[in-house]
Amino acid sequence: MSGTIAMLLLGLGTLLVGNGLLGTLLGIRARLEGFTNTSIGALMAAYFLGYVIGAFQIPALIRRVGHIRTFAALAALGSASVLCYGLIVHPLAWAILRVVTGFAVLGVYMVVESWLNEQTPHHIRGQVFATYMVVTLVGLAGGQYLILAGDTGALALFAVASMLFSLGLVPIAATRVHAPQPLATSSVSLMHLFWLAPLAACGAFMAGIVSGAFWSLGAVFAQRVGLSEQGIALFMSATILGGALLQWPIGRLSDHFSRRFILTTVSFSAALVALLALQIMYKSLAALTACAFLYGGLMFSVYSLSVALMNDRLSAPGDVLDATRGLLLIFGIGSIAGPAIGGPLMDWFGPGTIPAYSAATLSLLGFLGLVRLVWAKPIPLIQQGRFVPMVRTTPVVLEMLPQTDVQPELDLPPPTESLKQC
Repeated sequence: MSGTIAMLLLGLGTLLVGNGLLGTLLGIRARLEGFTNTSIGALMAAYFLGYVIGAFQIPALIRRVGHIRTFAALAALGSASVLCYGLIVHPLAWAILRVVTGFAVLGVYMVVESWLNEQTPHHIRGQVFATYMVVTLVGLAGGQYLILAGDTGALALFAVASMLFSLGLVPIAATRVHAPQPLATSSVSLMHLFWLAPLAACGAFMAGIVSGAFWSLGAVFAQRVGLSEQGIALFMSATILGGALLQWPIGRLSDHFSRRFILTTVSFSAALVALLALQIMYKSLAALTACAFLYGGLMFSVYSLSVALMNDRLSAPGDVLDATRGLLLIFGIGSIAGPAIGGPLMDWFGPGTIPAYSAATLSLLGFLGLVRLVWAKPIPLIQQGRFVPMVRTTPVVLEMLPQTDVQPELDLPPPTESLKQC
C-alpha cells in the first residue's frame, strides 16, 4: 500500500476519532443541559439530514468549483461548526449545527474518498476498501474514550473534537494527489430497488433506523441507565468493535449458505440480544457490555448483508455501483427516522424503549425475511457474490468495492447483462 494511500487513511482516521467523540459528547452534554429526549433525537437526526442533503448537493458543488476548493471550504466549515456546539448551547442551534456538520463532514469524506479511489491500483482495491472499513470503525471506537479527557460540561472537549477535525486535514493536505474525475450521482430509482430486491432494500432502511438510534441515542441510553462516563465509553466502543470484528465470520457464513437465511437469522438474533440488554440494563455493566458487543456485530452486519443480497441480483459493475449508492441513501433516510422516533419514545416510556424499539424493528425485518424465504425463489449459491464488510460512509468509497471494479486489462466495464429480479 503506497505512502499516499496511508496518509489519506491516517487523515480520515483522525477525522473519524473527532467525529466519534463529538457524537457521544453531544448526547451526554444534552442530558446535562436538560434537553428532552425528543429534542435530543431530533437534533441528532439532523446530522443524517445533512448527510442526505450532502449526497445530492456536494457532487454538483465539486463539479462547479473543483475538489480542492470544496475540500478547503467544507473542512473549515466542519471544524468551525464543531467548536460552535460549546459556544451556543441550545436545542435549535444544535439542530442547525448538526445539519451543517453532517453536510460538511460528508463533503470532506467524499472528496478524500475520491482521492483515495484515484490513488488505489486495481489489484489492491479490495484490500484498501477493507482497510478503510477497519480504520472507520476503530477510529469511531477510539473517539469514545476521549470523553474521559475532560469535563463534558465545559468547552474543552468540543475544542478537542474541532482540533481533531483540523489535524486530520494535515496529512491529507500535505499529500500530493491529482484532482479526481468529477463525481457521478446515482441514476437508480429507490422504488426500483424495493421492487428488485425487497428484503435488501428493507434491510438497508431498517439497518438505518437501528444504527441511527444507536449513534444518536446510545450514549443517552447508557447515561439514563446509570453508567459513568467510563461505562458510557465502554458501552459505545464495545458495540462499535463488535461491528468491526463479527462482520467477518457472519459474512463468511453468508458466502456459503443462503444469504436471505443468514440475514433473517441475524435480524432475529440481534432482536433477541437487544431484548436481553433490556432485561439486564440496570444489573451488570459487564453483562451489558457483552450484549453491546454481540449486538454491534449483528446490527452492523444487517446493512452489509443487505448490500450483498442486492448485489447478488445485479450483474454489471455500473448496476452494482448505482444500486449500492441507492441503498446508502435508503440507509440515510432510515438513520433520520431512527432517532426522530426513538427520542420521543424514550421520553414517554424511559430508556428501555431504545433496545425494545431496536428489537421490534429487527424482528419486523426478520419476519419479512421469513416471508421471502417461503415465497421468493432462492438464488443459487454459485451465483452469490462475495460478502464485503462495510459501514455507512459516502457513496464515493463504494467505487472501491470489488463488485464495482472494471476489467483492469481493458479499462472498460464488462458487457452489461440484464438485471435479475428477486
